[in-house]
Amino acid sequence: MRSVYAQTILPDEVIVVDDGSSDATKDILHDFPEIIYIYQKNQGVSSARNRGIEKASYEWIAFLDSDDVWHKEKLEKQKKFHLQNLTCKVSYTDEIWIRNAQEVKIPKKFHKIGKNTFLENSEYCNIAPSSVMIHKSIFDEIGLFDVSFEVCEDYDLWLRIASKHHIELLNEKLLYKYAGEDEQLSFRHWGMDRWRVKALEKYSGDTYIQEVRNILLKKYTLLLKGALKYDKIAFINKYEQKIHNLKDTFETDNSRK
Repeated sequence: MRSVYAQTILPDEVIVVDDGSSDATKDILHDFPEIIYIYQKNQGVSSARNRGIEKASYEWIAFLDSDDVWHKEKLEKQKKFHLQNLTCKVSYTDEIWIRNAQEVKIPKKFHKIGKNTFLENSEYCNIAPSSVMIHKSIFDEIGLFDVSFEVCEDYDLWLRIASKHHIELLNEKLLYKYAGEDEQLSFRHWGMDRWRVKALEKYSGDTYIQEVRNILLKKYTLLLKGALKYDKIAFINKYEQKIHNLKDTFETDNSRK
């Protein structure tokens, strides 16, 4: 929260959604009495973000997760970009990863490119929610975060947006991401690709249909290996069937050529 009020351009409105926390989150009002504080029983990160979006009074929205910190010029630089590029409704920034108080090297697969945001985010989520600035009209068109996702809800949303809109990369490190905490969602879920597959499977556009099918086949294969390793019978049957069905689709497509 302190990085929000350390911005060179302060936000017009700050909303904190407390998703049923057991700590003293509400005490934040003592230090920042001007914020809009919303408490809800634990319903997950998608529900919390959606609640904040629906409550927001202004056209532009920026997210900040509790374990992230904004660079002091983050809002100023994104605001300047959007004022100069009025047709662009979504932007994101590069980031710095911190673990155990030390900056760590970001794996190559998570390096930002910023050319084709759909394809660049189709295998792994490469846009951090805390780096995003987005016009509220996008949610009217695309919809909100899908509350059925326990994790990878941001991956799902970026794909839906990127299938219809360009998401611009501001190639500056304007976000500090702190990782390695045991309570982070990504550390509590077996087979994160299960959720990415769910997002890809519901993608209905045909612009990248072949690329999506190729990625799905790769992810199904990896998930099947994981299911075999951990002896998850239901998942073994599930992904064997999905691989079989997808290969049948490939064969049908080839026979029509």
